Amino acid sequence: QVQLVESGGDLVQAGGSLRLSCVASGSIRIINAMAWYRQVPEKQRTLVARVSRGGSVSLADSVKGRFTISRDSAGNTVYLQINNLTPEDTAVYYCNANIIPWSLGGTHDYWGQGTQVTVSS
Repeated sequence: QVQLVESGGDLVQAGGSLRLSCVASGSIRIINAMAWYRQVPEKQRTLVARVSRGGSVSLADSVKGRFTISRDSAGNTVYLQINNLTPEDTAVYYCNANIIPWSLGGTHDYWGQGTQVTVSS
């Protein structure tokens, strides 16, 4: 079984910063890319940032310059540093990982439960 557990969401004032974390655990053979998505009510979940197994990073245009994604050296934890928060960043942030588990063949996408980020003006 594979689990992704996020943490770090909070209520913050505009202009503040947050660091979100996501730890992948369980029967994992290989973790490929890890990513952060966000979702607001009644809208689709959208990709915010992605980091490959080799460390290549891609960011949504709307967050470039304010968001930074990184992984730890073990490769099973992904971080999202969010600076200069605005009310438009208010959303549930979800961690996603593309994983090859020991128990199944092939690659599979896994999701965390989400962490709420709320930015007050």
